[in-house]
Amino acid sequence: MSRVVGRFALIGVVVLCCCAPAQAAVLIHPGKPVLPGSRSLQRLQAYPRTLVELDRTRAAEAAPALRRAGGVLIAPPLALWQLPSWTAQRMLPGLVRDGVVRAVTPDVPVGTDPRNASGFLSQFTDPLSASEWWPSHVGVQNWTGPGAGVPLTMIDSGVDLGHEEFLGRPNTIPLNPQTFTANDEELHGTATASVAAAPVNSKGIVGIYPQAKLQLWDASPNGVLTVGDEIAGLFAARRSGPGVINLSLGGSDRIAIEEEAIMSAFGAGSLVVASAGNDRENGSIPSYPASFPHVLTIGASDESDRVSFFSSSSPEMDLAAPGQDIETAIPTFFNPAGYQALDGTSFSAPLVSGAAAAVWTLRPRLTNTQLFEVMRRSARDVGRRGWDRDTGFGILNVPAAVARKAPAADPQEPNEDIYLVRPNGLTRAGKPPLTNRHRRRASINAQLERREDPEDVYRLFLPAKGKVVVTVRPSANVSLQLWGRRTTTVFEQGASARRDLIGASARSGKRVERVTLKGRGSSQYVYADVFLSKNVVLASYTLNVRRAS
Repeated sequence: MSRVVGRFALIGVVVLCCCAPAQAAVLIHPGKPVLPGSRSLQRLQAYPRTLVELDRTRAAEAAPALRRAGGVLIAPPLALWQLPSWTAQRMLPGLVRDGVVRAVTPDVPVGTDPRNASGFLSQFTDPLSASEWWPSHVGVQNWTGPGAGVPLTMIDSGVDLGHEEFLGRPNTIPLNPQTFTANDEELHGTATASVAAAPVNSKGIVGIYPQAKLQLWDASPNGVLTVGDEIAGLFAARRSGPGVINLSLGGSDRIAIEEEAIMSAFGAGSLVVASAGNDRENGSIPSYPASFPHVLTIGASDESDRVSFFSSSSPEMDLAAPGQDIETAIPTFFNPAGYQALDGTSFSAPLVSGAAAAVWTLRPRLTNTQLFEVMRRSARDVGRRGWDRDTGFGILNVPAAVARKAPAADPQEPNEDIYLVRPNGLTRAGKPPLTNRHRRRASINAQLERREDPEDVYRLFLPAKGKVVVTVRPSANVSLQLWGRRTTTVFEQGASARRDLIGASARSGKRVERVTLKGRGSSQYVYADVFLSKNVVLASYTLNVRRAS
């Protein structure tokens, strides 16, 4: 498959009628409870906050729980609470069953013009905005993105910086010279960058994050996009500090050095987003880098919120975003109008990347592991209930991502194998050991997930004399192995495994795993490997290490 993921069908512009502003609609009425799992409750995720009115005779019962969950009592005489929508979705089924709830409504923007809740005009005001059908599908039709913040790096073919969408655009930083040729794939970089960050300038279209700090890397300086140029772009982005990196490209070969470059960018704190591929009609051959762990993998949806006919199915799918009939900017070299409707997961990924950069700018305390989970777990579920191979956790939902509670940060990622944590492996320093000569105890909380993070490896100190006790308390069935200092990979087998595997515990269910190691004559650093047992999809755990006499 071509390294560039995009379908350059010449599609006519579809003009959509503007929708009337959303009106506040009561979802639960007195005497008409909504049962858990109803579609009415699912609708709440399109809004950052939800208003919940309690039965005033029983309001005191629920008040403590609502307050602990971040709720605010905004109208005491009405027993009216304002909650984050993710909390409301979780708590309402039980409150409804208990008969405590009187009414529920999303906390919608108000007004008769296209202004958002902050009073600003909607950002979709440029001449071709009516052709952009996707804003309402990802919840941004009445939303204005923040100012420049977290950098958004597009690694793609060169961008036409003379195009009216980029000429004079603030915060536009080419990380290398931008070029393009007569090859059709060379219009790709301009198109993907416009979907992510075309400005509000009374010309053409508007991207999902128009004020983004936009960094551009031309990965096809000679007219052909290569893995080497992609990797160079990843390290150029890495030098700029943590940010969101968009890769609307892919191929069927799993290349180890490409994976290492992705892991390096992720380990340095960036979020990497990649297109899932357009190979659905040919059996959905796995595409890389989208299929690597720690990459946010994006499929395409159409105007009916169904998976697009070309969008590859993948066991690594995280979420989907509109990718069919997407209005884009392209160099006038290809089309004098400078705009073209295109298909491809190439255009779904920039919507997610731009949205993620905006969310991160609004929520700067998030780590990249937290942002990763916020973006996919806040998605609007479509199709079969729950995760599926076509759309992952659902369709991009920007307001829900802004509001969703972040999980605990997952420490020391990426750390799936020895080379990712030892010194002079992926990095010169490696990951810091949990214990050393002077630090006798350590405790760490982390998570495992089958598709993105099934294994965690940590360094710890084993003294020449005495003992080290390693304990894992999991939420689901995991296993623990201890590997010696000569181990090259935790997947060793045969003679190498017999030499290097120095301890193991694999008890069933949620039972505690524990291994005690005795000193081996000389002090050394060894490796603790915590991994999911067969058929377990998700687990959290606490790992404790202590030195005993």
